[in-house]
Amino acid sequence: MLLIVVMIVAMYFLMIRPQRKQQKKHQDTLNQLKKGDHVVTIGRLHGVIDEINKEAKTVTLDCDGIYLVFDMSAIATVSQRAAASEVAATSASEPVADDKEATPAKDEAETDSADAEPADVTPADDADKDASETK
Repeated sequence: MLLIVVMIVAMYFLMIRPQRKQQKKHQDTLNQLKKGDHVVTIGRLHGVIDEINKEAKTVTLDCDGIYLVFDMSAIATVSQRAAASEVAATSASEPVADDKEATPAKDEAETDSADAEPADVTPADDADKDASETK
C-alpha cells in the first residue's frame, strides 16, 4: 500500500506538477499578447499580431500581407515583443548617423572608380553596343 502511495506522489511531482507550470506559463504568455508581437503558431507559421479578439479568443496574424485568424491556443511562442521591436527600431536609427559620417569615404571610393572609367559611357550604352553587335 505504501509503495502505491509513493508512486502516486512521485508521479505528481515528476509529471503533473511540471505540466501545470508549463500550462500556466503558456496561458500567461497568451494573456500578455498585444498588437505588433511576432509569434509562431503550433503549425510553425510565423506572423505579426494584427488584432486580438478576447471574447472569441482569436488572433489575426499578418503573414506577409495575408491576414489569417487563429485560436489563441494555436500560438506556440512569442518570438519578439512589440516593445522590443520599437527599441530595435530606435537603435537601428542610431547607426544611420554613423553611416552618414562614413559616406564621404564611400563617395571618394566611387569617385576614384569613376575616374578609371570613361565618363561618357553608361551601362545602357554598353547594352546597346552588345545588342547591335549580335545583329
